[in-house]
Amino acid sequence: MLIVDGVLVSDDIVYSQFVCDLSQCQGICCVEGDAGAPLDEEELGILEDLYPIYKPFMTEGGIKTVEKNGFYEYDTDGTLVTPLIKGEACAYIYYEAGVAKCAIEKAYLLHKTPFRKPISCHLYPIRIKSLPGYDALNYHRWHVCEPACSLGKKLKVPVYRFLEEPLVRKYGVEWYQKLLKEIQLLTQDTDSEPSKID
Repeated sequence: MLIVDGVLVSDDIVYSQFVCDLSQCQGICCVEGDAGAPLDEEELGILEDLYPIYKPFMTEGGIKTVEKNGFYEYDTDGTLVTPLIKGEACAYIYYEAGVAKCAIEKAYLLHKTPFRKPISCHLYPIRIKSLPGYDALNYHRWHVCEPACSLGKKLKVPVYRFLEEPLVRKYGVEWYQKLLKEIQLLTQDTDSEPSKID
């Protein structure tokens, strides 16, 4: 485990390899699961304000869900999450050549908005557990991401490298550079065993 400016980073994020392979998984992480993606409180107003911009890319079911139930809902443990269409797919998805993608991100990629998508989606498979005074970052393992694990191993891309952009978005360039230095020190010890932050 690493600690970088009060952020705990599990060794799995250093040693595990991962590269999304949409051609194989078809974006199933946006469709399966028992809850929506976690949301930060400050993202709620952003989702509502930008709705007219990304709405044209959403599915009819997603639009109906948001306009009936709102831009977020609560998980069973009280966590703010994206709403689901009939308890299944994320309300903010759309389909492109059979692949589930994010309508919010589509608007971003077309330079219509500066907000890419919720940070929890951008950071996946890293999940943040916010605790008093610090964040704990864990690598979330899910069977639907087996193609990403295989591609990551093939390309030799560790999780922290694959997620450089969202990590910088969340914690800043300086923090990420410190993380790289800590990883360099950690990986010099060949006896290190990956650990998980509880």
